[in-house]
Amino acid sequence: GVEFVSRPRFSSLTHTGPRKLARLPPRSVVVAFSAAEVYAMAEFVRRSRGGAAVVLGALSPRTRNAQVGMYQAGEVDYIVATDAIGMGLNMDVDHVAFAALRKFDGRAPRPLEPAELAQIAGRAGRHMNDGSFGTTADAGTIPADVVEAVENHRFPPLKALSWRNSQLRFTSVAALLASLDRPPEQAGLIRARDADDHLALAALAAAPEIARLASHPQRVKLLWEVCQIPDFRKVLDESHTRLLGRVFKHLAAPAGRLPTDWLAENVGRIDRVDGELDTIVARIANIRTWTYVAHRADWVADPDHWQGVTRAIEDRLSDALHDRLTNRFVDKRTAVLVRRLRDGGEMAAVVTGEGEVLVEGQYVGRLAGFAFLPDRTETAGAAKTVLAAALRALKTEISSRLDRLIADGDDAFTLAPDGIFWRGEAVAILAATTDSLRPGVEPPDSGLLEPPARDRLRRRLTEAAHALIGRDLAPLVRLREGGLSGAARGLAHQLVEALGSLPRQLARQQVEALSPADRTALARLGVRFGTESVFLPALLKPATQSLRALLWSTRQGCPTATPPGPKAAVMVDPALPAGFHDAVGYRVAGGVAVRVDILERFAAEARSLAKPGPFIPSRLLLSLLGLGPAATAAVLTGLGYEPDPEGRFRPIRRPKPRPRPIRANPDSPFAVLKRL
Repeated sequence: GVEFVSRPRFSSLTHTGPRKLARLPPRSVVVAFSAAEVYAMAEFVRRSRGGAAVVLGALSPRTRNAQVGMYQAGEVDYIVATDAIGMGLNMDVDHVAFAALRKFDGRAPRPLEPAELAQIAGRAGRHMNDGSFGTTADAGTIPADVVEAVENHRFPPLKALSWRNSQLRFTSVAALLASLDRPPEQAGLIRARDADDHLALAALAAAPEIARLASHPQRVKLLWEVCQIPDFRKVLDESHTRLLGRVFKHLAAPAGRLPTDWLAENVGRIDRVDGELDTIVARIANIRTWTYVAHRADWVADPDHWQGVTRAIEDRLSDALHDRLTNRFVDKRTAVLVRRLRDGGEMAAVVTGEGEVLVEGQYVGRLAGFAFLPDRTETAGAAKTVLAAALRALKTEISSRLDRLIADGDDAFTLAPDGIFWRGEAVAILAATTDSLRPGVEPPDSGLLEPPARDRLRRRLTEAAHALIGRDLAPLVRLREGGLSGAARGLAHQLVEALGSLPRQLARQQVEALSPADRTALARLGVRFGTESVFLPALLKPATQSLRALLWSTRQGCPTATPPGPKAAVMVDPALPAGFHDAVGYRVAGGVAVRVDILERFAAEARSLAKPGPFIPSRLLLSLLGLGPAATAAVLTGLGYEPDPEGRFRPIRRPKPRPRPIRANPDSPFAVLKRL
């Protein structure tokens, strides 16, 4: 008789409707119905949630168990699987999401039956823990009547069972095929679909050589046993049928066993772990077929040896496949961080001497000052996870780092084109204010600093920046605070705003208004009056030029360019913003930027040479610039000299403007008197 065993479910199974794949809860299984769909879903989960275990019917038991073990151990929170998940696997699953509601059953695509849905959805929940099921957003919705059937486990009774005749006749191949085709005689049974062994037998029976060898009952039975060698690839193509034919021919030979050399050749071809996923899956399927053969002690010599060989190869391939699946579909770093973020506890963070940040042992980026520079990630989802983990884990380190910075002296800070540095690390950028010598400071808005801490950092960095500027531009500070008045004070203001040097023409009115006492006071403060410029020579050193460039660029809101440094003159780079050279102590004449003190010497030499008349540029003029005759000629032209056909220079004589005649107003009183 037939005995039915009932296993009641102790927990409830609830339908939750469709959800986006990225919003599935942890401990979920996503079910698809082809390897391609499984791979695509697993790739998406890796990018958005850190990774997923993969379960396919084509996996070997060792690979499948390793993938499930990874999930059970909490290394990943998701599984993407085919409907193979519905049988033989016990896992802690809270939710099952169907990525499709149709499957290909070997003949044609069809909707899933309610009982099939229930079998798979039943993976959710264990013992007394409730579970849920639904679909992914693209899969549509499960009909309400099907939901009700699955939740309450109520399905229509089976009307028939599949049956295949077990009373086989081996008198001939034709008799065997006929017995397999025999329909059931009992009501409630229907003849099962032709199985792979039946199809293989029919294909081999059509081969004349096979038919000739299967000439008596023992050979027919042997042929049937050979046809039962499984094709673990589940495709039953001609290659498998040809293999079965060769096996049968060898076994039908006088030796009655498979040749050892032939067996070794076929097994050895499979013993490779290179290749892509599908290649390794195919090799595992092939070696499992040979493992089946090796367990037929009457077919092979030394079956124990061959069982060990095939099992070892299958294990190597299975381990390689597990590694490939893990490397492709698991971002271990993101998975670890997502899990720890979800747990809500403290996260262990380590900042190495090189600034590398390790959270829970995973490298997530670098800490540069008070800015976190996350490691490059493939997706926005992974980037958010890395940033969230770093922000939580670095709170203690940031607080300690801020305390150390505030306690440090001004000598721990430096100003550079990239902003203000603390012990070699950029911690802020300068910001423009109305005062050229007292710029603002903006710490990075990285999310690591709460507003009060950010304000503390800004105040300390502002103090340090102003102290460094006051030290390195001390002549300007003294000039501004020198107690000057009148025209001297106005000129001092212009020099401070210009960061230490002015074209004489721009300061002409203030210079002409200076009294002898004003000139003396300004000279004591380091101001030099040249024919071309008014400047402070102490601010022309390369280090001071760099600071002037930084302050000017901050005020202009443009990137900080590199000043000429120790060079007396350079050709003007048209890419540099206008006014840059003036700000760092150079004057542009004829497309050449000349340091203002050198330009004074150059202009004085030119005037001396021009007194007797037209002149050829002297060696001194050439050496002052160090750029060659063409640049020297260009500067002379910029200073108001012109060359004659012989290459001699003389000052350009500009004609004095003629006074414009004043036309008398005919209606004026004087015009009226004249007419009288």
